[in-house]
Amino acid sequence: MPMDARDIEAMIKAALPDARVEIKDLAGDGDHYAATVISEAFKGKARVQQHQMVYAALQGRMGGTLHALALTTQAPDN
Repeated sequence: MPMDARDIEAMIKAALPDARVEIKDLAGDGDHYAATVISEAFKGKARVQQHQMVYAALQGRMGGTLHALALTTQAPDN
């Protein structure tokens, strides 16, 4: 069963409360998304660590309920 974009956003914001999250459904099928996540929690972290934080927020749904998620992550530019 596909995941709703609002659910993805809610899960990310639950783990990273300050995050600005933008989700796009790439194929219109609820299975292929792109997400941009900007959070202070990413400061000083390598890109792979940032992505791991987002994947952790999704609580094991990557590759199962959520088939594909193209991630763009960064700390705010302040």
